Amino acid sequence: MHHVTHIDTRQAAVPAQYQGHSRGFREQRLVDSTVGSPHMSLSFVYLDDDAYVETVLHSYEVSLYVYSGTLSVTTLGTTTHLSAHHCINLPLGTAYALRSVDGPVEFLRMASPTLIEDGRRQDTFFTGEVLVESTPLTPDMRDPRNRNTARFDEESMDLRRLAGGSNVNAPTVSPSMATALLAYSGIGVKMLIDQQVGAQLHTMFMVDYQPTAIAHPHDHPFEEAYVFVLGEVHALIEGEEMVLRPGDVLWAGVGADHGFENRSGDLVRWIEVQAPQPPARHSYRFNREWEHLGAKLNDAKE
Repeated sequence: MHHVTHIDTRQAAVPAQYQGHSRGFREQRLVDSTVGSPHMSLSFVYLDDDAYVETVLHSYEVSLYVYSGTLSVTTLGTTTHLSAHHCINLPLGTAYALRSVDGPVEFLRMASPTLIEDGRRQDTFFTGEVLVESTPLTPDMRDPRNRNTARFDEESMDLRRLAGGSNVNAPTVSPSMATALLAYSGIGVKMLIDQQVGAQLHTMFMVDYQPTAIAHPHDHPFEEAYVFVLGEVHALIEGEEMVLRPGDVLWAGVGADHGFENRSGDLVRWIEVQAPQPPARHSYRFNREWEHLGAKLNDAKE
C-alpha cells in the first residue's frame, strides 16, 4: 500500500481539536490513518505572524522540522527558537506551547503512532496552563546539555569536505560514529531525529541522491514517508513508475516495495521519516536478492 500527495497551502485548515486553543494555526494532513497508516501522522503546518498554539500534550511522540521562519517552542522551564533546518523531538506526554516569532512559520510535523480519530479515545490534551517563556535558546549542537534538537547543515552531506579533519571550533556537533554520514551507491543519509535526541517511536533524516544514484526495489517491516525538497527522482513503487519533485510526498506502508533512481545531472534531496523505528536486523528486504535465490533453487531442480 502506498500514497502520493503534494504540499499545498490551499489544503490546510484548523484541526477541530485546535479550534479555540490556537490562533493563526493551519495544518495540511499528508499521511495518516485515512491512507492506511497505523504508525504515523505526517503534516505540513503554517503559523501566521503572531500566531500561537496553547499548551498541549499528546499520547504520541512528535518531531518538528522548520522549513522557514522562526518557531518558538516552550516546554517546562525552557524556550527554544528554531529557525530553518532546525528540528526538535517532543517525547510522548511532553507539555509544550508554540508561537511564531517576527513573521510566519512553516514546518513539517511528524507524529507516531498515528493520531487516534475513532471518536472513542483522546490523544491530544490542552492543559489550560500557561508555560512561562524563558530567555530563548538557539540550539547549540556542541552543547552536551542539548537533549532533543538537531540541525541539518548542507556541509554535513559533502563527502569531499568530510574527507578532511573538522575544525575544533565548528558550530556543528562533534564528529563521531553517532553523528556520521552514511554514504553508499551515490546515496547520502544524515540522521536528524532518533534515539540520540530521545525519539523512541520514529526517526527523521535527510537523504541525498547524487546523479546516477540508485536504490533497487526493496521493502521494510516499518512505514516510510518521503518529503521531496530538491531535484527530480524516478521511482518504482509497487510496480508503478512515477517521477517525484519538490513538494511531493510519498508514503510507503509495510511491505510496499519501492526503489529510486536519479536520472538527472543534479542533486536530489528529501526528508524521510520512519515509524516504528527499524529493528536491529532485517530492516531491508531487496527483491533482487530473493529473486536470485528463487532462480538459484529452480536451477538446482533442473
